[in-house]
Amino acid sequence: MSRQLIECVPNFSEGRDAAKVDTIAAAILSEPGVVLLDRESDADHNRSVLTFAGPPQAVSAAAFRAVEKAAELIDLTRHQGAHPRIGAADVVPFVPVEGVTLEECVRLAEEFGAAVWDKLKIPVYLYEAAARRPERANLENIRRGQFEALLAEMGKAPARDPDIGEARCHPTAGAMVTGARKLLIAYNVNLATSDLSIAQKIARTIRFSSGGFRYVKAMGVMLASRNLAQVSINLTDFEQTPLHLVFETVRREAERYGAAVAGSEIVGLIPRKAIELAADYFLRFENFRPGLVLENRIAEALAARSGLPEFLDALAAPAATPGGGSASAAAAAMSAALGAMVTRLAKLDCAPFEDDRRFFTEAVDRDAEAFNKVMAAYKRPKDQRAPFVEEALRGAAEVPLQVAERVHALQQRLDALAIPAKFASDLAVAKALAAAARAGALENVNINLDSIQDKAFKAAVRARLEALT
Repeated sequence: MSRQLIECVPNFSEGRDAAKVDTIAAAILSEPGVVLLDRESDADHNRSVLTFAGPPQAVSAAAFRAVEKAAELIDLTRHQGAHPRIGAADVVPFVPVEGVTLEECVRLAEEFGAAVWDKLKIPVYLYEAAARRPERANLENIRRGQFEALLAEMGKAPARDPDIGEARCHPTAGAMVTGARKLLIAYNVNLATSDLSIAQKIARTIRFSSGGFRYVKAMGVMLASRNLAQVSINLTDFEQTPLHLVFETVRREAERYGAAVAGSEIVGLIPRKAIELAADYFLRFENFRPGLVLENRIAEALAARSGLPEFLDALAAPAATPGGGSASAAAAAMSAALGAMVTRLAKLDCAPFEDDRRFFTEAVDRDAEAFNKVMAAYKRPKDQRAPFVEEALRGAAEVPLQVAERVHALQQRLDALAIPAKFASDLAVAKALAAAARAGALENVNINLDSIQDKAFKAAVRARLEALT
């Protein structure tokens, strides 16, 4: 069964009291199976964004614990900040990452919202893909007037009634918005001016609701601690409206008003593809690091829990699979990953190495599966065994042969790399891993080839092997 993985990115109306944010984060981590990927707090916005991921039900349970804790700790009647809000836990989106559809996240959000009302008596609004009213797909429509307006109008104006729960605000925790959406980039561009009106004009220019770019939401806010105006942006589909296009437009508009860009920043995590579409030096990220990339953080967090240790435990177990063939493919995957790393650092095209990494990672399981088929064939009755064994052995030889051929091409790419000397040791390790992977794969080809009776198949394989020398 394929892995199911979703991301949750709740926004809490607290960005100044680190102890409260720590407590909310601890509530998330108390749920088994969930990993906290990132946390961002902004004192000017008085808001924190926590990003975590895991299986759907575990993520939903962790989100509930976080909302419950936020309702205990945050009093909106005493809250002030630059960012609009209607709740202590203001918005809790669920995002499909792997093995889960957007529609499944919609159902999860509905169940989660119902639990929040039933147990915490916080009324709930549904937005984005989960919206039950077209106008509520857009979060800014729900948050219009903020907590203060909602407190006064809910129960009196039908348009302000929640989707789940009674039409009455929680007296201190307000209301909550939840729903399902695609990956979103929260991105701020800071202007080298204290004139808030400039940021507000630029926000009106770029946001879709004012006639700007599709998939862009924006507002102008003031960063009091830095005395800077900021264009605060959400990109709901970065592939349709890329990050660099938005940045360049903000920069040009700022120049029209006599202001410059002081820098830009990512809030939360950003998909790897968005970085690949826009070079980090061009965007002038103030806080960019590899750990901000969503896929990188998920991979690191899950690997720390189960990935490499789990594979090594399986490799060390007294069982035939995974074995040498899988280990060879894993070595090749590490070689390709290092190739991708050094090409990225050297500002070169990493795509071929990433393709290799995916191929070899899949080959780890394919090799084990092929050997298991051989073992199953040998367990058949003797009078039926021969054709099944022959077919299984051909498959068991084919997988490591494909690995060896792919490693051969990988080695050529590694040898051709022209990179700065400071990356030489990483490249040397990549080459050593590739050499070990190739030798191991060839050993597996030959041991299976010896048992195959099909002369034509053996001749064809040997011809392919000779091409590798």
